[in-house]
Amino acid sequence: MQITFFVFVTLTTVCYATKVLQCPGGNIANLQNNVQIGECDSPPCKLKKNSHVPLTVKFVAEDEYKDLKLVVTADVAGVVLPFVGVDGSSPCEYIFEEDETTKVNNCRIEKGKTYVYKNPIEILQIYPRIKTIVHWSIIDASSANRKIVTCFEVPAAITN
Repeated sequence: MQITFFVFVTLTTVCYATKVLQCPGGNIANLQNNVQIGECDSPPCKLKKNSHVPLTVKFVAEDEYKDLKLVVTADVAGVVLPFVGVDGSSPCEYIFEEDETTKVNNCRIEKGKTYVYKNPIEILQIYPRIKTIVHWSIIDASSANRKIVTCFEVPAAITN
């Protein structure tokens, strides 16, 4: 009985992920199993105004990085707008080693290692009530072409 319960809990934990889309031109391995947005498992994800929605993203670094920035936008009637307070900020204080408890030291990301970004997203009261596509990525701001470290898109609905 205890083994059955353990297997069920393990499978539930492993399988619980939000169905997200690859960013245009993206090809991030196993993306579908590595993003969790609150309790959303199937888009559109409901993002309630004046709340914090937990976000967890697991990724494997394809290179070494040290100057990371978030690029978080929403497509509003064909116009790409930044998520105020999130877009352009540093993700470094929210990046952990694979164990999800050890914070990354000085934002040094090593090639081939697995990392976990964990941070509740603040959904501001000023955001309009709309359905949108949210683009969320971590980029290497030090590279000339702002190389994407990890990226996903997800249909979302900002609600009251």
